[in-house]
Amino acid sequence: MIRSMTGYGEAELETPAGRLRAEARTVNHRYFSLNLRVGRVVDRFEPQIRDWLRALLPRGHVNFSLRLETLESAGDEIALRVDGARARQYLRLLRSLKDELGLPGEVDLALLSRFTDLIVDETDVEKHVPDVVSVQAVTESAARAVIEMREGEGKRLQVDLEERLSSIEATLVRIAELAPARLIAERDRMRRVVAELLEGVPLDEDRIAREIAYIAERWDVSEEVVRLRSHIEMFRETLADGSAEPVGKRLSFLTQEMNRETNTIGSKANDAPVEHQVIAIKDEIERLREQIENVE
Repeated sequence: MIRSMTGYGEAELETPAGRLRAEARTVNHRYFSLNLRVGRVVDRFEPQIRDWLRALLPRGHVNFSLRLETLESAGDEIALRVDGARARQYLRLLRSLKDELGLPGEVDLALLSRFTDLIVDETDVEKHVPDVVSVQAVTESAARAVIEMREGEGKRLQVDLEERLSSIEATLVRIAELAPARLIAERDRMRRVVAELLEGVPLDEDRIAREIAYIAERWDVSEEVVRLRSHIEMFRETLADGSAEPVGKRLSFLTQEMNRETNTIGSKANDAPVEHQVIAIKDEIERLREQIENVE
């Protein structure tokens, strides 16, 4: 089974410390890449969250956020106070600066409130920290929702990839049909040119046959066609593999090999109709490559 690297998932869980909310978004990336945003209370779990996500989403760029919404009853336990000593010192310093520089305006509450360090949070944070089991559960639940969406997108990708492979196979059949005609045309051209040069002298059919045999060996694309078909078969087997292992890198390698064999066929073509078919195959391989970039 193939999976897309594009997905979204969310989950929430009620805990004694409050409601945990997790959200995960993924896009394509060659490796595992994580952008992690967590609240202050749960930031101590960052290393574990990274490991849990890497295990479930081994490829792709992951944007993950986790926050804790405290219970309404916990509002009475929030302890905030104003640092009066610091506020008075700020006030003296600002008034002194105003007088020294002759600045207009008043040093008032609106100005002092801009200094966020004047509000001190003395809440007992430890009382509102969720347990690690809950954090893992909500993290993995969001990740599994992403996987479910990735699998659905993967099924649609697989249909498109299968169609591309069938198109390449049909084009290979046409190349196999066109290939023999190249030698017949080359034999006839060689006879005509030699006959014009000899001006009535009988042709050496054995010599022409040897030259055609030499050209046939140079132009032979049967090995490349066989290998290309083998890569297509292996590609299909990978698509049909029901394991949960990522297959994107394997498909990418197979696509490179398919492109290499196609290039060799093109270099041996020496025939416009065959070259047109090679171009058609290369177009399909490029579309395969573009789609595979989003396969996990």
